[in-house]
Amino acid sequence: MGSLESGGISFKRDSNNLIRSHSAGRTERNPFLYRPRSRLSRFLLFKKLDYIQWICTVAVFLFFVVLFQMFLPGSVVEKSELGSSPWRGMELVNKDLLYLKEIGGLDFGEDIKFEPSKILQKFRKENREMNMPFTNGTLSRFPYRKPQLALVFADLLVDPQQLLMVTVATALQEIGYTIHVYTLRDGPVQNIWKSMGFPVTIIQISHKLEIAVDWLNYDGILVNSLETRSVISCFMQEPFKSVPLIWTIHERALAIRSRQYTSSWQIELLNDWRKAFNRATVVVFPNHVLPMMYSAFDAGNYYVIPGSPAEVWEADTTMALYNDDIRVKMGYEPTDIVIAVVGSQFLYRGLWLEHALVLKALLPLLQDFPLDSNSISHLKIIVLSGDSTGNYSAAVEAIAVNLSYPRGTVKHFAVDGDVSSALSAVDLVIYGSFLEEQSFPEILVRAMSIGKPIIAPDLSMIGKYVDDRVNGYLFPKENLKALTQIVLQAISKGTLSPLARNIASIGKSTSKNLMVLETIEGYATLLENVLKLPSEVALPKAVPEIPPKLKKEWCWNLFKAFLNSTHEDVTLKSSRYLNKVEEQWNHEQGESTGSIAATDDSFSYDIWVEEKNILMLNTRKRREEEELKDRTDQPRGTWEEVYRSAKRADRSRNDLHERDEGELLRTGQPLCIYEPYFGEGTWSFLHLSSLYRGIGLSTKGRRPRTDDIDAPSRLSLLSNSYYRDALGDYGAFFAIANRIDRIHKNSWIGFQSWRATARKASLSRIAEKALIDAIETQKHRDALYFWVPMDMDPRSHLRRDFWSFCDAINAGNCKLAFSEAFKRMYGIKHDLDSLPSMPEDGDTWSVMLSFALPTRSFLEFVMFSRMFVDALDAQMYDEHHQSGRCYLSPAKVTSSLYDEFSVLQGYNLSVLGI
Repeated sequence: MGSLESGGISFKRDSNNLIRSHSAGRTERNPFLYRPRSRLSRFLLFKKLDYIQWICTVAVFLFFVVLFQMFLPGSVVEKSELGSSPWRGMELVNKDLLYLKEIGGLDFGEDIKFEPSKILQKFRKENREMNMPFTNGTLSRFPYRKPQLALVFADLLVDPQQLLMVTVATALQEIGYTIHVYTLRDGPVQNIWKSMGFPVTIIQISHKLEIAVDWLNYDGILVNSLETRSVISCFMQEPFKSVPLIWTIHERALAIRSRQYTSSWQIELLNDWRKAFNRATVVVFPNHVLPMMYSAFDAGNYYVIPGSPAEVWEADTTMALYNDDIRVKMGYEPTDIVIAVVGSQFLYRGLWLEHALVLKALLPLLQDFPLDSNSISHLKIIVLSGDSTGNYSAAVEAIAVNLSYPRGTVKHFAVDGDVSSALSAVDLVIYGSFLEEQSFPEILVRAMSIGKPIIAPDLSMIGKYVDDRVNGYLFPKENLKALTQIVLQAISKGTLSPLARNIASIGKSTSKNLMVLETIEGYATLLENVLKLPSEVALPKAVPEIPPKLKKEWCWNLFKAFLNSTHEDVTLKSSRYLNKVEEQWNHEQGESTGSIAATDDSFSYDIWVEEKNILMLNTRKRREEEELKDRTDQPRGTWEEVYRSAKRADRSRNDLHERDEGELLRTGQPLCIYEPYFGEGTWSFLHLSSLYRGIGLSTKGRRPRTDDIDAPSRLSLLSNSYYRDALGDYGAFFAIANRIDRIHKNSWIGFQSWRATARKASLSRIAEKALIDAIETQKHRDALYFWVPMDMDPRSHLRRDFWSFCDAINAGNCKLAFSEAFKRMYGIKHDLDSLPSMPEDGDTWSVMLSFALPTRSFLEFVMFSRMFVDALDAQMYDEHHQSGRCYLSPAKVTSSLYDEFSVLQGYNLSVLGI
């Protein structure tokens, strides 16, 4: 496959067919038979052109093709099918044109396009499978809350991306979404978000780079810009790996840097960025060029939502900075007429011929601009194409010489330069590419927003937004004579005609809100297909129901106060961020290299570590067997007894001194509260005081240097990911209850979900003291205390009864699951629909598994729960295990009733009044 060159970036074929065509490839031995069909070639072959003009055209270009073949840009990405070649009628082709075709002169890059790997179809298929009927029960929805989205920014500074997302968020809110804005740094746009009714939270990052946000509260996350890379790291950790993540990237900086990383062998840094791209459910780009530039990171999740106010925003900034002196600085006189010839962002082998044809069509204009005494014409033409490192300038100069343009009339200007200043200096802009674009060309948007009249071929994507002689000129792409006529009408007597000036004014108004509809509907459609909403979530309105007034324009009125102020350039901002990332990465690499050099004797060190681990395990086992001979429910006793017990434990483990203080305090207290957790993402929500002790549901992701309990080592069932995910916190209950005397000797036991801490519903210091006092004084005897009642759950704002709420958050099948499980438990053969009655006398129920009770009562509860879990597992195992679907939740592949809330059968719960 060939390469594309655009702004110094070459695009390569990637594994997910990022760039596709319908070709079978190119055969070098017979290029005559295997060349692609181009629309311009069909025009040259089958249109009735004057024979003299035909001969002149061939004669002009033939010499140039032979002489300057070395200057031509890269070939197109792929070729068209053999069967579609227009050269099957070979007898109609004269020898000169055939020679042009054979050497590649008529290759116009028709098949250069980005096609997503059917990503929407994949999500739609998953949604259809999710809504398929189950063997037992049916899926039901209960609209208890709206779908919740988190919108994450690196900062809230004023830029075009903020304007885009404010516009999109306003439309999404209108069709039923609830949106919460998060940012790493504050900025003036915070007031705009708050004025629109969106809550804003500034994320606090700890010294350990931990972000204390419970992302499970949201049905989807929309992350913006490359600078949010540190936030994306949170979603690469459990339990946030399954949260749908949409990452919008509008910068080019990383795509350009990626080639430097490859050439300098910074493969680890490149792979680190690849991991972030792989984590995203969908990576969204605002145009079809960026996904090709980022092909090195493609994981089959690229998607394009065209449209952005960036071009208009930058054009307004340009007009505020530049004045009439820009023409003088570029070497043009006030009496000069300057025409810019622009084109596709891609470079392909036939681009020079397209520019040559446009320049030939402009030749008659020279008659209106006679040469002055210095043989200089006041007609100036700028060809905006290629990059400053290429050799396209020589090709443009050769074309001008062969077409007999006066010296200095035609110049080349690289697109990686200051394009805005170049466009602000011209009088007329001609789009000189016949390639069918997939979205409206951004350079035309910028030209229109600066107030320049445009002339373009009637390509489908351009004709969709440009009305001929209203907001721009259109000419048939097969008829270059029409281009000549339009230019002669637009420029009259050495100046722009009144019609051209009026067209430019209307075009400027059109460009201000170009493709707003496509952007808003694109995000709404993507969310509609990507999000898998839980059963208690109300479905948003359909995309066509977005009010038309919200799809007509960007929210310019909200940013009116900031438009004329100077803002940091996006390219410089992203480059500075990447410099910081590279410096940090190089520093870490230097430290790791130094540490490796300092431990050359790694073999002996590994032996020492292994020996120490074995010794620690043996010591721990011996301590548990000798010290914890019997569990007692008696009060803690006197201080002397506690002290002697702790000293005995100290003598039996000389290698575990770092845990002395916590175990000493825990030995002397009546209650220990366990915090089940899964993954590093929960660490910032766990407590470090002696009252609490963590229990990791997976061996991976355990906190270092803590005495947390490893649940899978105590209950091997949790080593199976299916049962670990299905049991949830109940896995921690069973792990602790299994030989409980070895790890728990307190008379009371408690549990607190890390999500309660994230929701700021965990025990406060005052509540902890009140709970301990109530237990020590036996104020309520063997009561069960809990501190997250059901009526505080945001999903239960309707204050429904227990079973109704249970059905709502379990797809309507809670009662069914319980009744079937009870029938299995008690061996009931006949149909029985009755369930244990839950009183409706004003009492409430525990949620989020935050409770405390006597240890002996806990063991009784676990004995009952084990029978219930076994019955429930037998009921749903086959379908759940084979298909990965659970009729208790449509939103999660592995889900269960236990993940949602605690059902403590047989207990009439009461609330501790603190």
